[in-house]
Amino acid sequence: MEPSSSRPTLLERLSALMTREPEDRGELLDLLHAAYERNIFDADVLTILEGALGVADIQVQDVMIPRTQMDVVHVDDPLDKVAAFAIEAGHSRFPVIGENRDDVIGVLLAKDLLRYFAGQPVGLRELVRPAVFIPESKRLNVLLREFRVSRNHMAIVVDEYGGVAGLITIEDVLEQIVGDIEDEYDFDEDAGNIIADQVGRYRVKATTEVEAFNEAFATDWPHEDYKTIGGLVIHLLGRLPTRNEVVEHEGFRFQVLRADSRRVYTLLVERVPDTHAVGG
Repeated sequence: MEPSSSRPTLLERLSALMTREPEDRGELLDLLHAAYERNIFDADVLTILEGALGVADIQVQDVMIPRTQMDVVHVDDPLDKVAAFAIEAGHSRFPVIGENRDDVIGVLLAKDLLRYFAGQPVGLRELVRPAVFIPESKRLNVLLREFRVSRNHMAIVVDEYGGVAGLITIEDVLEQIVGDIEDEYDFDEDAGNIIADQVGRYRVKATTEVEAFNEAFATDWPHEDYKTIGGLVIHLLGRLPTRNEVVEHEGFRFQVLRADSRRVYTLLVERVPDTHAVGG
């Protein structure tokens, strides 16, 4: 005679937890890790699940783009200037300001500039859409739900005094969920910070200290203003770089392999041939 009941399988326990609100997040995380260890799903899925759980503990102020780093357009700027700036910055949305950065009038969608390129007689004020304002303390899971419902992709973050503290986009929120998934540019933690490839280039972690870079490449770069190679690249550009952006410095070319809206992760470094050498 077969037993009337048996111990629930791991998949059954996981399914039971996912169909109700867990009382203990630690228990759920332990179960997710157990499922991963049994190859029920892979590391990417585990990362996404952990990230989705973690956004409830993160506030907007922890991941927003600070006001000093916001790319903004002035409401009185001519559209040809605005269009050129939008192309250079490469964003899909821009805060539109009046007198200063605390005076956010609305948001410009880069796609709305197509009316200008099509020759329609429009001004910037006609293209501005309403801005969404949120407090610094809002939780990311709440904001993500609001983004989905309202179909807005950008919000202006204000501090307790009503001043603009920064901005946040739906991409910034999603990066908290999937931003740490390994890609082809990630490192084996035991492999070191500087890895040579087969054609004489090097993959370098942005967190590599300038002193360590000096030792590896026989350079003598100062490290008082920036401690890491990522900091050097940011210093050279004057802002956070985007993926595939390139900058050269004293005989080296740095290409950004991996970066997000808050930090640089990986660089491709190669020596630049001396174009000033005199031929024989």
